[in-house]
Amino acid sequence: MKFYDRKSELALLKKIEKTAQEHAQMTFMVGRRRIGKTSLLIKAFEESTHLYFFVAKKNESLLCAEFVEEIKKQLNIPVFGEIKTFKVLFNWLMELSKNHDFTLIIDEFQEFNWINSSIFSEMQNIWDGNKDESKMNLILCGSIYSMMSKIFENVKEPLFGRATHRIHLKAFDVETLKEILTDYSPSYSNDDLLAFYLFTGGVAKYVELLVQKRAFTLPLILDEIVAENSLFLEEGKNVLIEEFGKDYGNYFSILTLIASGKTSRAEIESILEIQTGGFLSKLENEYGLLKKVRPVLSKPNSRSVKYTIEDNFLKFWFRFIYKNRSAVEVSNYDYIKEIINRDYRTYSGKILEKYFIEQFKATKNYNVIGTYWEKKNQNEIDIVAINELKKTVLIAEVKRNAKKISLEKLKVKSTKLALQLQNYKITYKELSLKDM
Repeated sequence: MKFYDRKSELALLKKIEKTAQEHAQMTFMVGRRRIGKTSLLIKAFEESTHLYFFVAKKNESLLCAEFVEEIKKQLNIPVFGEIKTFKVLFNWLMELSKNHDFTLIIDEFQEFNWINSSIFSEMQNIWDGNKDESKMNLILCGSIYSMMSKIFENVKEPLFGRATHRIHLKAFDVETLKEILTDYSPSYSNDDLLAFYLFTGGVAKYVELLVQKRAFTLPLILDEIVAENSLFLEEGKNVLIEEFGKDYGNYFSILTLIASGKTSRAEIESILEIQTGGFLSKLENEYGLLKKVRPVLSKPNSRSVKYTIEDNFLKFWFRFIYKNRSAVEVSNYDYIKEIINRDYRTYSGKILEKYFIEQFKATKNYNVIGTYWEKKNQNEIDIVAINELKKTVLIAEVKRNAKKISLEKLKVKSTKLALQLQNYKITYKELSLKDM
């Protein structure tokens, strides 16, 4: 698959590289596994002098031997003596960068924590002592969001305050998914687009895998995802267990309930019979997996709160794969497909709401975009988009089938909301598959 999108990130990385030719730069990049961080960095510096170090979980001296080979290959300079510690190697590279400008990419940087945790403080001392004379463009990249954030943003950590740039790489947006489908499946339908969005969430690796298999319709996508030896079946575990550690069981239970529609803390606690406040807070703030949602125009401290999983694929995985892991264990993939097909119209309808919310955000026409509901989940409204400057509001009902939408019923549901927006011009809109 060809390289798509990332125009703003590529422009920023090139700008940082240019600055580094005069003043050393340290950039840390985070993004969930499979999002395309490595591909982006290789693309950004494919025509520049760069070193790529991948931090595998192995002995430090073995890693250094691999890194030395990369230096010899890319820089075409001799490295004398045997270097067994990263401290010595990094110091040598910093000295080298005083007379040679180059980019050093260290991928899965957080893994140094398991190899030799003192590397972070050693790097800090070497960086502080040499950066003013150095021309190094240092890119530190990692997939474990919580650890990378701690390393660079926790005031107690040695590398706190050293980074000059932070890049949080996110999934492909809807327009990029449309471009990909246009290139590889020009006759795609809006139902195909919704399925592609629902299952991949714009995660580059998942998109690439489906493109390689030419899986662009719901049946073909399910044949790839729910199958013997499919990468996708264990993907949730592969992505998250290292993040969560020994508490992963509780986190997985909470995420499964939220993916299944139990979105309030009270609902979750009544089922699990444990206090979930700490888990929910970490899922939102440390791991970036949950978003706390309140009704539009509610007070910031309102107790009317729902939780939603931001990642489309993980939401699907917890809802259909992990929840039915007993069927996975006995290789009954037809059973899982049957459940997905049974629930697909309802489930995809909720994903369609998220799709349109993303589209409204992309227009830059509104400064407040969200959903609305009243006590006991009464009068739920799918999308409320507000421009407080122009005093305009769009209130929308979303369904797969436009024939099932009644604007009159939407106006009735919006009565209390409209009272809070008396000075605004309100537009009521129906949105369905045909509007994608």
